[in-house]
Amino acid sequence: MEALCFLVLLALFHPAASYSPEDIDSFFKKCPPVDCGKLGKVIIPFTNTTLPENCAPFVVDDCNKQHQKIQLERGGRWYQVENISQSNSLFITDTEFQKQLNSRNCQSFNNLRFPSLQFASFVITQNLTLFKCSHESNLSPHPHFDFSYKRCENFVIYYTYMNRTLPSPPTNCSILQLPIKINHGYGDIFYLLTATFSLQVYWWLECYMCQVSYKGKCQCVDAHGKPRVSKRKLQLGLICVSASIVIVLLIIFIWCRYKRKKDACSNTPSVITASNLSPKSDIEEDDVYFKVPIFSYTKLEEATNNFDPETELGIGGFGAVYYGKLQDGREVAIKRLYAHHYRRVQQFMNEIEILTRLRHKNLLSLYGCTSLHSHELLLVYEYIPNGTVADHLHGNGIHSSQLNWPIRMRIAIETASALAYLHASDIIHRDVKTNNILLDNSYNVKVADFGLSRLLPSDATHVSTAPQGTPGYVDPEYNQFYQLTNKSDVYSFGVVLIELISSKPAVDITRHRHEISLANLAINKIQKHTYDELIDPCLGHQSNKEVKRMIISVAELALQCLQHDKELRPSMDEVLEELQRTGSGKYELKNIEEEHNDHDISKSKELQSSQPNCDEIALLKNIQPPTSPD
Repeated sequence: MEALCFLVLLALFHPAASYSPEDIDSFFKKCPPVDCGKLGKVIIPFTNTTLPENCAPFVVDDCNKQHQKIQLERGGRWYQVENISQSNSLFITDTEFQKQLNSRNCQSFNNLRFPSLQFASFVITQNLTLFKCSHESNLSPHPHFDFSYKRCENFVIYYTYMNRTLPSPPTNCSILQLPIKINHGYGDIFYLLTATFSLQVYWWLECYMCQVSYKGKCQCVDAHGKPRVSKRKLQLGLICVSASIVIVLLIIFIWCRYKRKKDACSNTPSVITASNLSPKSDIEEDDVYFKVPIFSYTKLEEATNNFDPETELGIGGFGAVYYGKLQDGREVAIKRLYAHHYRRVQQFMNEIEILTRLRHKNLLSLYGCTSLHSHELLLVYEYIPNGTVADHLHGNGIHSSQLNWPIRMRIAIETASALAYLHASDIIHRDVKTNNILLDNSYNVKVADFGLSRLLPSDATHVSTAPQGTPGYVDPEYNQFYQLTNKSDVYSFGVVLIELISSKPAVDITRHRHEISLANLAINKIQKHTYDELIDPCLGHQSNKEVKRMIISVAELALQCLQHDKELRPSMDEVLEELQRTGSGKYELKNIEEEHNDHDISKSKELQSSQPNCDEIALLKNIQPPTSPD
């Protein structure tokens, strides 16, 4: 029995096989790109019906017809597909869901089901959270819900504005997340929902290769870091674990006692100085390990008022960020990781190891973290009060026209300076985007979020790793060949430059299908020299020749950054040098500080004087939905 348990547990927890770059290259050669109608060239993880079945997991068909279709698993249902991006984002139509919406059928109010695969997962990019409650729930009126739909026989649907915080599910209620139109009003729920939506595909190449080689007998970890185990193995494994539970608990207890005394946030010595340390009342009694403060979970819970949703600053791919105030009066931002499993622990440790190596005025400072034994994994950062660049360019809270060109130019230069410093330290950020560029009240940059960052060995030209990042910003070569280099950050920064020029988001499925990706849109406009179709008219480039000169110069630099071949992209040092040279024209950037501190909006208005609709555009971006009676 003991031998059987050992073998079962070994099989249960044994990871998928690890593949060398040579293995991966060989796999790619067997599965060349194929042409498929308006989708263009289709590459792994997508293929068509002409290639071998195990070539790639997701099959497209009808390549010679007007509309193409895709299968998300072999033998599964087909979806109409309009676009496949370089970052594996699909723009699809669920025809069955479309029929339900058109007929106003209450069957519409069920979560869309996608295949459960060991090597892949699927996420609807733009969705609305609804509460599906039995009539007995009696939620209306409720301060958290603005709308309801009560025409279904067995349940009521409650929902609210997308930017409002939702409560925990009430009794007799379940949560639905259904795709929503990008540009929408609020009211009719059947008009609000859509069957044509963006679906992000996350997949693990090595796991798929293992599945092909060993015919499904692999132990894999899915795209969200959750182990996937067959039911039969799980049942037998649970029997074995139960038989050994007392011994396991005893070992864990002894290990925890030992580890508690030696636990630290990082195995690398920290460069955090004593000036950043929290007083004893805010940190654990075990003092500071490797000079990284270990904060008390209880104290951080108090600092955020028990993680009150009202203190939530934002939500990212790995967790939510909350505003907090320590007992010494310092304002902090506290990142709360979603789950306490090994993948999140790895990201937790990675971010600490990266940040404790660095010291740069345009990088976010880490104050400390909780212990690995803590109830939850928390990272404590300096608080930056003025939001992100994305908030200013695309958000509802602040007019984009307030970010005049000199401020945008300085944002570009300071972000480039931070990234050049990272690359000089052999660190690749891997998630450069406007949502990760914070601004203080003087519009100074703080680059944040190092959970995906990688240390590049000093003697290596690249790191072979499965692509991660944010759709619209991912280097196409990294996405295609699984080779992460510092030029991957350069590509992402090129997208940021275009956002600063255009005020357009990196991905927008309401644009023409060839321009859903901002990078594709920009390359097209810059190569045709149709700059006016790209530049935000509120920047005043048509009335100020010096501003126009700088913007066009930055656009041409962005085009170099967005080259598909990484060898054609400049280094981050070269990008910084070119930005500094561009910004040293007659329109001096040193005047920004005075312009902001004096709230001298007149200069911005002069630049915008020939664009009478700029205030109107800003107002439209700032429109809030009607307030509900709270």
